[in-house]
Order: sequence, then structure tokens, then C-alpha cells
Amino acid sequence: MKIVILAGGIGSRITEESHLKPKPMIEIGDKPILWHIMKIYAAQGFNDFIICLGHKGKVIKEYFLNYYMYHSDLSIDISTNKVEVHVESKEEFNVTLVDTGLNTLTAGRIKRIEKYLPDETFMLTYGDGVANINLNELLEFHTKNAKLATVTAVQPPHQFGRLVFNEAGVVETFREKSEKDAIWINGGFFVLNKGIFEYLDENADQTMWEDAPLEQLTANKQLAAYKHTGYWKNMDAMRDKIILDELWNNNRALWKIW
Repeated sequence: MKIVILAGGIGSRITEESHLKPKPMIEIGDKPILWHIMKIYAAQGFNDFIICLGHKGKVIKEYFLNYYMYHSDLSIDISTNKVEVHVESKEEFNVTLVDTGLNTLTAGRIKRIEKYLPDETFMLTYGDGVANINLNELLEFHTKNAKLATVTAVQPPHQFGRLVFNEAGVVETFREKSEKDAIWINGGFFVLNKGIFEYLDENADQTMWEDAPLEQLTANKQLAAYKHTGYWKNMDAMRDKIILDELWNNNRALWKIW
């Protein structure tokens, strides 16, 4: 089964690093977050990837072209340019890298990789989020519900307390954060059938997957939500990278299921 990863965005909220590299190549520990995402899939038997490139896509291409060298110990004879590999590090990744346009929006990126999808069902996720999600359970849920699309619903941490006040500014209710206040949001980790391409029209390049396509799938009762109550975190800004770094470096990375 193909796994499509959207990796072409600019990452405008994490410009401290995204001006040098695409957001999925920003490192958690000493590996790009893209690697972490791929390991989550590969650890559960899904290792056939299509990566949608855009902003600084060459950086991702170069990473995979030189992956073998980056992850091995080398001796190099400069006079002869002879390279000896001492320790080889292998990953069971099969990777198709597709240039889906510099300014293409997410619906267009998905539409442009249709020709690389031989099977009726495929998975899709974003290049900036990690989770300890059970992908086989997700796939089983999708199959059972027989919808064109399944989205993983997650509850982000509720960071702040809740204030309710009247027009005069007098606080009527103050409550610290509670699980009851949490909402379900789109956590990525989709399972899709190829019928979703009927929802991607000629204007797809200027359309967000999360807007008209998902809204229309919802209106047609073709979108199911798989509830993931385990760990989930996206890297939206530098503060998120710092949190993920600290977890990884202190062996507390709950998304590390391999």
C-alpha cells in the first residue's frame, strides 16, 4: 500500500529553519521529522512512500539519494576518491519523490500523484506530525466503514484555562483546563480510496485538501473519523520542535514505536 506524505509546504511559522530547508527536513534529534514519520509507518509494515515535494524539494531528493552515505561510517581516500563503507545502515523504505509544484496547495499535490497509485486504497499524512497511532487498526476501521475517506481525529492538549465573562467584563466562570474542554481536530493519518479524486477538480492546485474536498466528502457522508487517543504532536512552530527534541533526547518519545 502506498503512503503519500505532503512535504511541499513552506513552513511559514517555523522560519528560523524553513528558510534553509523544507519543514519536513527539520530535525528532531539528529533525524528529519520526515524520517520519524516514515519509521512510524515502516514499523507497522507500510514502507512504500510517495513524497510530494515543493518548497526546497531538492533538499529532500539529495537526502534520499545520499541516504546510504549519510547513515554509514566511511573511509575516503582523497587521492583516489575511493570510498569504503564500514557500517551500513539500512531502512526498508521504497521512496518515490514527486515534484508537485512550488506553490501548489495540498489538494493539487494529491491530484498530481494519482498516476503513481496502483491500488484502490492508499494512506496520506502531513510531513510535520508524529503519533503512536495503530495504523493497522486505522486501516481496519476504514475498511469496515466503507467510506471514501477516513481521517484520524485527535485531541490536542488543552493549554489554557477557560474564562466566561459578561458584557461588563465581570468574570462569571473560571475553570482550569479540563478534558471536557478538549475538541477533536484533524490529525492527518488519512486512509483514502481513489474515489476521492472525483472531488479534486481542475482548480485543485489552488485548493486546500482540508477545504472544499473534505467539506464535500463530509456533505456526501463519505468521511469517517478514527479516534486516536494516544500520543500526537505536530511541529507547527519552533516551540513544538523544542518540545519534540527534548522528548527524543531524553528517551521519552512516545511516537517511537520501532
